[in-house]
Amino acid sequence: MSRLFTAVLLGFLLGIVGMVISFFHFAHEIEEDAGLALLFKLRGARKAPSEVVVVSIDRESSEHLNVSHNPDRWPRSLHARLVDRLAREGAHVITFDLYFIEATSAEEDQSFAEALRKARNVVLAEPLRAKEVRSSETGGSFMGEHKIVTVLRPIAPLSQSAFATAPFVLPRIPVRVNQYWTFQTAAGDSPTFPVVSFQLYALRVYDDFVRLLKKASPNQAGRLPGDAETAVKTRGAVRLIRDIREIFESDPLISETMLKELEQSDLAASDGTRYRLLKSLIKMYAGANRRYLNFYGPPRTLNTIPFYQALGVREGSESEHRPDLKGKIVFVGFSEILLAERQDSFHTVFSQPNGVFISGVEIAATAFSNLLEDRSLKPISSHYYLITIFAWGILVGFVSRMAPTLIAVPGILVLSVLYLIAAHYRFSADGTWVPVVISLFLQAPVGVFAAVLWSYFETNKERQNIRKALAYYVPDEIVEQLARNLADIKKGGQIVYGACLFADVAGYTTLAEQMAPEQLNDLMHKYLEATFEPIKRNGGLVIELKGDSILAIWKSMRREAAPLEKACLAALGIANAANRFSDSVGTLKLPTRVGVHAGEIFLGNIGAADHYEYGAAGDTVNTASRMDSLNKFLGTQILVTDEVLFGLDGFFTREAGRFRLKGKTHPVVVHELICRIEECEEKQKEAGAIFSEAIRAFRRRSWDEAKEKFRQSICKSGEDGLARFYVKLCEDYKNNPPEEPWEGIIPMQEK
Repeated sequence: MSRLFTAVLLGFLLGIVGMVISFFHFAHEIEEDAGLALLFKLRGARKAPSEVVVVSIDRESSEHLNVSHNPDRWPRSLHARLVDRLAREGAHVITFDLYFIEATSAEEDQSFAEALRKARNVVLAEPLRAKEVRSSETGGSFMGEHKIVTVLRPIAPLSQSAFATAPFVLPRIPVRVNQYWTFQTAAGDSPTFPVVSFQLYALRVYDDFVRLLKKASPNQAGRLPGDAETAVKTRGAVRLIRDIREIFESDPLISETMLKELEQSDLAASDGTRYRLLKSLIKMYAGANRRYLNFYGPPRTLNTIPFYQALGVREGSESEHRPDLKGKIVFVGFSEILLAERQDSFHTVFSQPNGVFISGVEIAATAFSNLLEDRSLKPISSHYYLITIFAWGILVGFVSRMAPTLIAVPGILVLSVLYLIAAHYRFSADGTWVPVVISLFLQAPVGVFAAVLWSYFETNKERQNIRKALAYYVPDEIVEQLARNLADIKKGGQIVYGACLFADVAGYTTLAEQMAPEQLNDLMHKYLEATFEPIKRNGGLVIELKGDSILAIWKSMRREAAPLEKACLAALGIANAANRFSDSVGTLKLPTRVGVHAGEIFLGNIGAADHYEYGAAGDTVNTASRMDSLNKFLGTQILVTDEVLFGLDGFFTREAGRFRLKGKTHPVVVHELICRIEECEEKQKEAGAIFSEAIRAFRRRSWDEAKEKFRQSICKSGEDGLARFYVKLCEDYKNNPPEEPWEGIIPMQEK
C-alpha cells in the first residue's frame, strides 16, 4: 500500500470520524462551551454601539437615593421620575428589565403608569412561569412530565400604559448563556423585549419597510396598515410584530426579495442609517427564533449609567457633564460589577472566577445591539461545517502520514495555529463561528497518533503487497483461500444463484486491426478502467477479461432482488461510462453492448495440472453472452432477460420480444433496459407506449398496423434500432408468414 494512498485514506478516516462525532449532541455542547469561549477570549472586547445605554440599578444608586438595597422595594415613583427624565432628554426607547407583577401603593403605581402613558415609548418585561405537570393530569396516556408555561403580565395600570410588554428569559447559572430567543417558543412565539424594543426603534422606517414588502408580495403587504401610527394604534406592538413574523414565515423568499430591492435602491447612498436599520429589521424577522449572543466584552462594556446619575442626583455640581441620551435606546435593570450573589446574574464566556458575571439587562441590551448591527453570531451552515471538518481531516491525515514523524508533529502544530488564526479572523470580522474543538483537539492529535501507529504496522508491508498483487488477478476470497492453504486451489467450486453480465465493444476486431498493439493496450486499459467503475460501485465481481469483453457476476445463495438490481444499475453505468469515454477520445468510438441474465452459476477454480483459472460456467453464463450478442442484431445497447427484471421496480424498460436463440430449445423473453425511472424523459415514455402497442399488433400478425406503429416509435424517439428491426421483420413476415402454430417467438439463426 503506497504511502500516498495511506495518507489519503487516513485523512478520509479522520474526516469521516470528525463528521460522525459532529452529529452527537455532546460534541456540539463541547464546541459551544470550549470552542466559543476560546474564540471570544482571542477576540477580546469590541466596541459596543453608541446608541445603546444601560441604566444600572445597583448598590451605589440605592445608597445615593437612600432606598433599600433590594430593588423590588424601591418606590415606583423613582421609576416614574426616571422615565420622565429620559423622555425629556429624548431617549428613543426605554426598556425595563424589571418585573412589576405585584401592586404597591395606588399612588406609586399611578405615578409610574402616568409617566409610561406620557412617554409612549416604554417596554416592560413579562416573566414566564413554568409548571411541571404529569401527563395524567392533562389526560395524556404517556406517564411523564410536561411544562405548562404561563406569561405573567405587569399589573393592569402599567401594562395598559406601556408601549408594550414582552418576556425575555435566560437560563440560570451554572449553565452558560450563549443564546437568546427573538421569539419565545415556549410562550407561543411571543416576541421578546429586545425584538419589541428594536421594532419600536425602527418604527421610523415602517413606511419604507411596507413599501419594500409591497414590491416583494403585494398580497401579504395588504395585511399590514400603511403607516406606523395606525399600525401600532390598531394592532398593538406585539400583535403587529407577530403579524409581520407570520408573513415572513409563510414565504421565506419574501425576505430575499426585500433585501434585493433594498440593495437596488439608492437608500444606501442617500441615507445610510435608514438603509442599515431596514436591512437589520428584515433580517430580524427572517431569522431563526434562537440566536447566539455576540458579546461585546466583560460587564460594563456597554455604555452604563448608574440609576441615580440618570435621575440627576449627583455628589458634585448639577452642571457636571452628563451623557447625551437623545435618540438612545435605554435598558433599565440590575447591573453590578460583582453579581455572583445577585438574582439577575448569568454565567457567560466573559465570566471570571472572582465572581464577575454579566447581568440580565446587559444581555438584553447585547441582544438588542446584535439586532441593530445585524451582528449575531452565525455558526457556519451544517453543509459547510461538515465540509470544513472533512477537509481538515483530509489535510491532517495527509500531512501526518506523508511527512516523517519529526516533521509531521511541528507541521500539524503550525497548521493548527493557521487554522485558529483563520477561525479567529472570521469570528472577529463578521461573527462567523467556525468549529475549533473537533478540528484542533481531536482530529489533529488523533491524526498524528494514527500516522505513527500506521508506520508501526508497515512491518508487514511485504506480505500485504503480495496479497494485493494476487488480488489484481483473482477475487479476494480466493486470495484468502490461498493464504490459508494452497491445496484449496484444486477444490471444486460452488453453485450459486446470481446475475451474470457480459459486455463487449462493437467493432473491436476492426479497431484492433487499425491500431498498434501498444496503442490498443493503452486504449483498452483506460476503457476498462472507466467501465469497471460502475461494476465495482455496485458490488459486482469481475470474473473474466478477454480482449474487449467483460464477465461480471453478482452472487447470492438464492434469488434476491438486490443483486439483480445492482447488476442492472451496473449495466446502465457501463453504457454511460463507455459513451463518456468515447466522447473523451475523439474520433475513436467504442460502442458497448451489454447483456444480463440470472440463474444458477458454477463458480470456482477451473483447470488442471499446473494451470487453474477462477471462473464461472453454466447455461446462465452462456445465455448472458447470447444477450450481449443479440444487441448486434436488434440494434440495442442493453438487453436483459425476464428472469432479471421479474419483481424489480425502478427501471424503464420495454419488452424486446421472445426469442429462441441459436442452439437453445426454450425461448427467452428479452427486454431492452433503457434507464432508471426517475431519469426517463416524457418523450421516451410516449415512444415506449407506442412500441408496446406495436408489439401487440405484431403478435396478432397485424403486420401493416405493427409496422406503422414501429415507425411512429422511430419518429417519436429518433434513432431506434429495435423498432427498425421489427419494421424489417414485419415486411419479411408479410411476404413470408411464419409457420403455424406461431406464438410470437422469433428464431435467431446466428449467435
